[in-house]
Amino acid sequence: MFTRSHTSLVFLLALPALAAPASAFACASCGSTLSSDWESQGFSTHSGLRMDIRYDYLDQNQLRSGTGTISPQAASQVVTPSGDLQEVEKYTNNRYLTLGLDYSFNPDWGVNVQLPYIDRSHATLGTNSDGSNPADGAYDSHTRNIGDVKVVGRYQGFLPRHNLGLLLGLKLATGGHTQTGISTDPASVGAMTAIDRGLQPGTGTTDAIVGLYYFDAINRDWEYFAQGTYQTALNSSDNYKPGDAYSLHAGLRYMGFDSVVPQLQLNTRYARHDSGSNADTVSTGGTLVYLSPGVVVPLNKRVSLYGFVQLPVYQDVNGVQLTPRSIVSVGTRLAF
Repeated sequence: MFTRSHTSLVFLLALPALAAPASAFACASCGSTLSSDWESQGFSTHSGLRMDIRYDYLDQNQLRSGTGTISPQAASQVVTPSGDLQEVEKYTNNRYLTLGLDYSFNPDWGVNVQLPYIDRSHATLGTNSDGSNPADGAYDSHTRNIGDVKVVGRYQGFLPRHNLGLLLGLKLATGGHTQTGISTDPASVGAMTAIDRGLQPGTGTTDAIVGLYYFDAINRDWEYFAQGTYQTALNSSDNYKPGDAYSLHAGLRYMGFDSVVPQLQLNTRYARHDSGSNADTVSTGGTLVYLSPGVVVPLNKRVSLYGFVQLPVYQDVNGVQLTPRSIVSVGTRLAF
């Protein structure tokens, strides 16, 4: 299995536990559920160092409640279980640049490090809003900062072909979580104000990551993977704790072409509500399912380019949240 030269350009593996930004669900799918190509994550039998540079773009401009869309006017009338009016968000525009480093010591053991840089613009109309004019708690923010670093080790020595693996690692509290915005509330225009914890570059918590993956060949031209991860915060930070997240993914690629590797993924992510007095315990968490077509283009034996589009096929969000209509991911992988 995986004997042809271009099999080292194994296709994108959906691995949000390694690649998604820290607040990937706290602000309604603020991050991509896709990962960089499989080789960049170390899921191969090749030893050595690999580097991945990836850019993700997602514009969250669609308000949703449950499985359907909701207008800002209707959202402004929603009452939370505590009797408060629902906050109406206007947009969240996300750009992520992620550096990934992966080192395989041998066919059994490896480690992966992900360092994200987050550029996020956000605007909320606040509560008591009529759905178009700012009201209580309204603000604009633009955050540029390093996110939370993830370090994940793996062992794939269970089977003779080294294609069944266990992941175990940590998300570290390296991203800032005290960023501020500028108030657009008519009562305090221009004042500095704290932004939601789910919109911060980091969660302030240390999270445990555990997962399993399996990859194999159907025949000479077709190969597939299946993978699941679980991420949970080990502590809270300033009365905030992100909700536990579960991910299940599957992918298929076609290896019959020499110059391009087309592939398709199904990415599923479920997250619980955030918790704590500084958390939004109503409008966080839910279930997202994406269909993700894409290609990897090998330039030579050491360098490849890739591009993917994630298209939502099912979105069920808690409360009222912003979601993207699509997510675009492009990047390059280098093997040393």
